[in-house]
Amino acid sequence: MEAAGFPAEDGDSREARIVGSELVDSYTVYIIQVNADRHQWTVKHRYSDFHDLHEKLTGEKMIDKNLLPPKKIIGKNSKSLVEKRQKELEVYLQTLLAKFPTATPKVLSCFLHFHLYEINGITAALSEELFHRGEQLLLAGEVFNIRPLQLYAITQQLRKGKPTCVNGDAKTDLGHILDFTCRLKYLKITGTRGPVGTSNIQEHLLPFDLSVFRSLQQIEINHCEAKHIQGLTSSKPSLATMSIQFSAASMKDILVPEASEFDHWEPECPVLECPVTAIVPTWKNLTTLDMSHNWISDIDDSVKLIRKIEFLDLSHNDISTVENLQHLYNLIHLDLSYNKLTSLEGVHAKLGNIKTLNLAGNLLERLCGLNKLYSLVNLDLSNNRIEQIEEIKNIGRLPCLEKLFMSNNPLTIIPDYRTKVLAKFGDRASEVCLDNTVTTEKELDTAEVLKAIEKAKEAKNKVNNSNKKISEDFRLTATSSKVNCSSLPARPSSPLPHPISSSQGI
Repeated sequence: MEAAGFPAEDGDSREARIVGSELVDSYTVYIIQVNADRHQWTVKHRYSDFHDLHEKLTGEKMIDKNLLPPKKIIGKNSKSLVEKRQKELEVYLQTLLAKFPTATPKVLSCFLHFHLYEINGITAALSEELFHRGEQLLLAGEVFNIRPLQLYAITQQLRKGKPTCVNGDAKTDLGHILDFTCRLKYLKITGTRGPVGTSNIQEHLLPFDLSVFRSLQQIEINHCEAKHIQGLTSSKPSLATMSIQFSAASMKDILVPEASEFDHWEPECPVLECPVTAIVPTWKNLTTLDMSHNWISDIDDSVKLIRKIEFLDLSHNDISTVENLQHLYNLIHLDLSYNKLTSLEGVHAKLGNIKTLNLAGNLLERLCGLNKLYSLVNLDLSNNRIEQIEEIKNIGRLPCLEKLFMSNNPLTIIPDYRTKVLAKFGDRASEVCLDNTVTTEKELDTAEVLKAIEKAKEAKNKVNNSNKKISEDFRLTATSSKVNCSSLPARPSSPLPHPISSSQGI
């Protein structure tokens, strides 16, 4: 199936062919291949289903009673009869489709599964559902689940510009959908990978337009190609929570899809310091963004458009560096678990106000860069490559840290791992919950002993270093004095006076 972008023209050609049959228990089932709107699917029916359909159509639409091949009792499963009936039933279906080229009766639509796979049938079924339940759903404030195929059908219907009610049944008027979508606040779109049902439809490749939703506050999108999602940015003024999973290769694809059209763009702000080719409106009310389980390799500059974000989930991606988050002044919860981070150098300059940080499942060996996250309360470092207890010193003096997860790191196999970690927190050891396990009094006592030993070692090292310094200073002074003495000029020796003898003095 071709599904890259909207087709240039949408034909309404529909065709039903019976391509085979199979024997199930004691009756024959005919395999019907239906083609419509470039899509194809199969439906299976026995003769009695055809008979029931015919009875309903003759009663409602005055179809010729002789149009359907007669029922046979004897030899009904014989090969010759099945082949003959197969051709006759195909003619019957083609005749019905020709008689109802646009306004397909509901019973025929259901018989051929138009309500599952065909544009008109899908929108008619959804319209009728919302006619009965739409107001109730809106008043209850529930999340409304919709499939990409349904959104695709709505989009295609609107592009055709045809009357909103084609079969004369007011319950199936497209206006019921438009009224509902205009007022809906909570939306969930769930696609699939692979064919839908018995069709050739690849749902995740279907393009659809979300601009019909005018009041969305929360949206969740799963298994839809980001490049086929159109009109999402029309919800910028109202959207507060957004979740996009299994859909995007970059944040930019979702937050600023129009970026590829411009050489240089900037978010709207009072003052622009450099010339730009486009000013892009920000997501004014977006405070929660979940883009976990995608294929994102970097945190690009599109985050400048979500300055009010408080909760950001980028877990289960391919991110290797922490960047551009300095633009998110309100960020308090960040999940970067299960990415490809190897270093945290300078991360404090980008996450100044963070309270919860999840770094589990990365490639971290060192913790330098975390030592200045003074607002941090919860930290998950489990499933990394941290081997040295000394690395805990980088977080041991964080004044607000309360919960720390270190499980499944190499250092956890060190004897007395828990007490050695807790000891690095000094007087705050009792305030820290390690690996979701309450610290015992025994562990605190052991940690106190370890702290005392460490302090003694530090004092001893300090004395040794001081003595070493004094010794070094004395050696340098002595050496200097010796050098100075040897550099003085030699004085000429004066002759000693000769002793005067008594005989000479007389």
